[in-house]
Amino acid sequence: MMRRLAVLGHPVAHSRSPEMHNAALAELGLAGEWSYEAIDVSPDELEGRVRAMPGEGFVGANVTVPHKGAPLVLADVLSEPAREIGAANTLSFADREIRADNTDAEGLLAALPAAPQGERALVLGAGGAARAVVWALLREGAEVDVWNRTDLRSRNLCEELGGAPVVAPDATSYRLIVNSTSVGLRGEDAFAELPLSASGFVSQQTVVDLVYGAGPSRLLVAAEAAGATVVDGIEVLVRQGALSLRIWTGREAPLDTMRAAARGGGDVS
Repeated sequence: MMRRLAVLGHPVAHSRSPEMHNAALAELGLAGEWSYEAIDVSPDELEGRVRAMPGEGFVGANVTVPHKGAPLVLADVLSEPAREIGAANTLSFADREIRADNTDAEGLLAALPAAPQGERALVLGAGGAARAVVWALLREGAEVDVWNRTDLRSRNLCEELGGAPVVAPDATSYRLIVNSTSVGLRGEDAFAELPLSASGFVSQQTVVDLVYGAGPSRLLVAAEAAGATVVDGIEVLVRQGALSLRIWTGREAPLDTMRAAARGGGDVS
């Protein structure tokens, strides 16, 4: 019986996760036994869809926008990171139980060019992805400020996890900037929606944009032009996906194969 995997999101049609994971499964010699697909599911339908999956041959699933908070309610077992972060991106189905894990946090850290210990960081957003970013950076010893379009959400996040909410951050004062919002997913202008300007980056920074598309985002193009080190969402996707694959299969994922497949086409994980 085929062991099925999937990514659940809304929207999800252009996700690169299926290409990335199926390439990895093939590299590991598991293509005839395992498969990975994308499933578009609305928030209202998510619980029913997840609970039906074990009976349909699914052994696991990734969960992406806008569902990363839902596994906390659906899961029978939460990993320590998922519980502390308050969000999960990886589900496993075994022994009639649903287990929820978070590989976003470790995946982000693995994608960074250097450890963020002692660095001043700005996190944009207050959703499930932002929670993982803030949690990871604080645990690594970074000083973290959080901005969100809805100020109440950034304050609530900081009260729960730590960090400091900011209303009008000076981007040039941070060594690390992470955009964990969905701005850009539907073609929005990041500089119209976020407290950043195209001329507001400096060469000493590392700038991460979790949203990705056919090419570098406008945010990363501007940051790179200023001499900043940039990390795109595909690299973070690859890193967190490799960790999810290890949870499901018990095998170390082939990063280069996943990276090449993920860069072949799609939109956002």
